[in-house]
Amino acid sequence: MRIGIHGRDFQEKKSSRFLERLLDRLDHYGAELHVSSKFLKHFKSDKFKSRVFDHGHNLKNLDLFISLGGDGTLLESVTYVGKNETPILGVNTGRLGFLATTGREETEEALDYLLAGNYTIEERSMLKLVSDPKLFGGLNFGLNDFTIMKKDTSSMITVHVYVDGELLNSYWADGVIVSTPTGSTGYSLSCGGPLLFPESESFIVTPVSPHNLTVRPIVLSDKSELTFRIEGRSKKFLVSLDSRFETVDETVKLKLKKERFKAHLVQLPGQHYFKTLRQKLNWGLDLRN
Repeated sequence: MRIGIHGRDFQEKKSSRFLERLLDRLDHYGAELHVSSKFLKHFKSDKFKSRVFDHGHNLKNLDLFISLGGDGTLLESVTYVGKNETPILGVNTGRLGFLATTGREETEEALDYLLAGNYTIEERSMLKLVSDPKLFGGLNFGLNDFTIMKKDTSSMITVHVYVDGELLNSYWADGVIVSTPTGSTGYSLSCGGPLLFPESESFIVTPVSPHNLTVRPIVLSDKSELTFRIEGRSKKFLVSLDSRFETVDETVKLKLKKERFKAHLVQLPGQHYFKTLRQKLNWGLDLRN
């Protein structure tokens, strides 16, 4: 089995034993490992120098991709996998972990399940950004969300949002988030957006700190195409796709739609989206009940 591994921001002393156990387990199964250049920095070994990958490398022959970190690392892993739709296992060595749901202490058991074929694949829809000029170095897709934000401490901006050519609203706010169902547990949630089941086939448009408090998030069909026009006193604005940022001006042309390919996330026995919500959001733990 050919397995890709990506990780970042490891604390070497805390993680060295964990990484050693993980690599030993994979070696025990005879896995052919390919590692990202970022991950290679976290351990001293010449073993993988011939199998190091970066963005732009063809990874279509991988059977599995392991993301070691938090949700941000998994979002970054999606950019390596791209249209190949390689199954991704998210191992949570970070904090909250809505996407990276396998705990560090569960990794060895998870590998046993994986290599025995005892898992399912959960397909997650993604966003595609079409822009002029082109942004994000060709990695114009995202699993969680797309945002348009004011820059630094400038005054509020106006974002005109059109759905299939029809004006939805002119948002006078700090910004606007367009989220997938997967991203509904992220930035959109912190701004008052709803939770959506991953298979909902929807977009959420959520304003960030709108001036008019009657402006609320709205759920749209993901078959829609969204276009944007930005105005503001400042002539520079921030746009983001998952955790990647670019600076643009008001002449930029932006169109957002559903990406043709999907992210394939590994679900192990006992894992379910509802269970993740209960654990991460502490549902049912009110001591008054």
